[in-house]
Parts: sequence; C-alpha cells; structure tokens
Amino acid sequence: MPIRKPLVLGDDGLPQVLQPGDSLSAPTNAPSLRSAINGESSAALPFGTPVYASSGTQVKRAQANAKATAKVAGLVYDASIAAGASGSVAQGGILVGTTAQWDAVAGTTGGLAVGAYYFLDAANPGKLTATPPTTAGQVNVCIGSALSSTELEVDVELPILL
Repeated sequence: MPIRKPLVLGDDGLPQVLQPGDSLSAPTNAPSLRSAINGESSAALPFGTPVYASSGTQVKRAQANAKATAKVAGLVYDASIAAGASGSVAQGGILVGTTAQWDAVAGTTGGLAVGAYYFLDAANPGKLTATPPTTAGQVNVCIGSALSSTELEVDVELPILL
C-alpha cells in the first residue's frame, strides 16, 4: 500500500505536503458554541440549562409545555450565566459536565444514565428528563443522548407538538 502525505496550509497560507516531524491536530467533539445574553429577569442560567431564543440574542429557560418555549437553541455551556450577562450556549457536539452539574439539570443522582436519551422537561423550566412528554399540548424535544455519566451528545431535534 502506498504511503500518502496529507496537504496542509503552510505559514504563508499556501498548500504544502505535511513536513517530516509535523503532526495534525484538531479539536475533537468540541461543542458548537454561540454567544447569548441571559434574558431572565432575576434567574441565573446554570450549566446544562436548555434555553430558547426569546428576543434577538437573549435566551430564557426552555420548557416543553408550549411551542414558543420549546424551540431549544442549545444548552448553557458556562458554569453559570447571571441574569442580564453574556455567556456561551452549546448548540451541538459533546457537552461535558460534572455528575453534580448533570444531576442539577436532569434531576438524576450520579450524573447521566449512559445510553439514555434526554428530553426537554414539560413540568420544569430549564430542565431535562429521560422521560419524553406524552400529554396532548406538550412538546416533545429530544435534546441528545448520554455517552457517559458526564457527557451528553447534544443533537437537538425539531419539536413535535403532541
């Protein structure tokens, strides 16, 4: 089998063959982030909180009890975003938190359940649940699946009105 060398961009911006001793590096599974402003009047948005775009770049806690609040823009990436402050929201990729952080947002003990799918909670704003909503008038939104007790693969699905 022939040995092939990848093309890379050199310091001058022109393509060149990967030079001996050089290596390729790229972030793997890094979440796709966007900047947002916490639009809640007095509540901080902790890590992992599902949010929806309420106005412009402002976000609020998402909830699966109505179509308007179930259009999830992503999950809070920062440890916390104070009311009125700017922060980052993960729109896709693998979001890594502590078991305590996931317990707070998913109502679990010991973090996420490996292999479980997590949905937007209909009863509690800004929370996730492993039980999908089934009541008429609620909205089913799959947020992602747990790769481990501390990793959620964020892949927000389109909302389905029940």
